[in-house]
Amino acid sequence: MEGNETGHGLVMVGMPMFNEEETVASVVIRCLPYVDEVLCVDDGSSDSCSRLAARAGAIIHYHRANRGYGAAIRSIFRIAREKNVDKLVILDSDGQHQPEDIPAVLAGLDKEDVDVVIGSRFVDNSDRSSMPMYRRLGISMINTASNLTSDLGVKDTQSGFRAFSKRALNLLAFENEGMESTLEVLDQIKEKGLNVEEVPIKVRYDVPKSSTYSAFGHGFTVLTYALISLSHKKPMLVFGLPGMGLLVSGTTIGLGMLNSVEELTDGTIALSVGPGLTGAWLSMLGLSLVFSGLVLHGARTLMRRVVLQRIRSL
Repeated sequence: MEGNETGHGLVMVGMPMFNEEETVASVVIRCLPYVDEVLCVDDGSSDSCSRLAARAGAIIHYHRANRGYGAAIRSIFRIAREKNVDKLVILDSDGQHQPEDIPAVLAGLDKEDVDVVIGSRFVDNSDRSSMPMYRRLGISMINTASNLTSDLGVKDTQSGFRAFSKRALNLLAFENEGMESTLEVLDQIKEKGLNVEEVPIKVRYDVPKSSTYSAFGHGFTVLTYALISLSHKKPMLVFGLPGMGLLVSGTTIGLGMLNSVEELTDGTIALSVGPGLTGAWLSMLGLSLVFSGLVLHGARTLMRRVVLQRIRSL
């Protein structure tokens, strides 16, 4: 199949690119049989990746400085809207993603009411064995936090292999310019009422440069965003539940201290000060967290009511 001959309309692949001269040309060449255009956003690279990608057949958009993964994705979305693209596929330029999976991802968008397709490493557990253990652990933590926030139930929230319909392209808007944009997009998908489907893909981890970003730095940034987002949307879960746990623990320690009171032979009472202070500290911290959760929950509820009233008054 040469180019897009499947009736998908105008289909474009978008790839963030930062110093990927070893792999990008090959990825571009392998993408072209399945789509109409390949767009590479050079996020301030210092090597020859733009020249090589252009020779391979890609359109190049330049950032003057390294702004981050999310900034590159924002540029891809903007250009796709300007070109009136019908379907946009995002994948990595480092060779981890297999362009041969593009037809399966696009086929997912052809299903009724599907707006976003995520190429997943976990949808059928097919790629778990090849993934390093530290990646599996980190992604599992991020998936849990993200799904508590968005309620989408996505199994691979950190997949960079995604496809978007024209409707999704026109509705999604995000602000973060770093790696946390991967989760912000999911939050937007939920808020805009878009439907998501996951399809299985294969990922290589033996590429020359599997990631421009440190895996641990990436994980810390994204997990921090997920927890902050979760605290905004479900404050009682983030603050109230741990607070109740600390309050119960502190109270238990305090009661245990009272039960261990000893009366000495001279009539004085011996108290174990250490456990008492620990119990008091845990109880105060627990109360503070519960109070914070209640205040934030109340504020969020009030804001939602105000917004709904304004919408109804229009």
